[in-house]
Amino acid sequence: MRFVNPIPFVRDIARSRAFYRDTLGLNIVEDFGNFVLFETGFAIHEGRSLEETVWRTPSDKQEAYGRRNMLLYFEHADVDAAFRAIAPHVELIHPLERQAWGQRVFRFYDPDGHAIEVGEPLGQSG
Repeated sequence: MRFVNPIPFVRDIARSRAFYRDTLGLNIVEDFGNFVLFETGFAIHEGRSLEETVWRTPSDKQEAYGRRNMLLYFEHADVDAAFRAIAPHVELIHPLERQAWGQRVFRFYDPDGHAIEVGEPLGQSG
């Protein structure tokens, strides 16, 4: 058994594809319309179609998929540059700050309210 990747549900696949491609700079490997796989192994799926696939019926609820119970974690070799590029385009949870374990990270929300953390690679904190 090996873990492959998380697949967050998204309400608007086009909006989320553009967000992860243009705002975060992830390269698309495969785009199947309602499912997008990025170069890093990260993927997104249009929520209603995935609800129907998994639970055999889509939810009638229109609430945000992000529930403040999961953090999508990314690393960037130049976390300062990533913060400058991303921060103006997102709802920040907090700016770049050093964590108790020494790593510098910033956190924000994607269009569906999923919390995202971008940090310097572990071991690079100084």
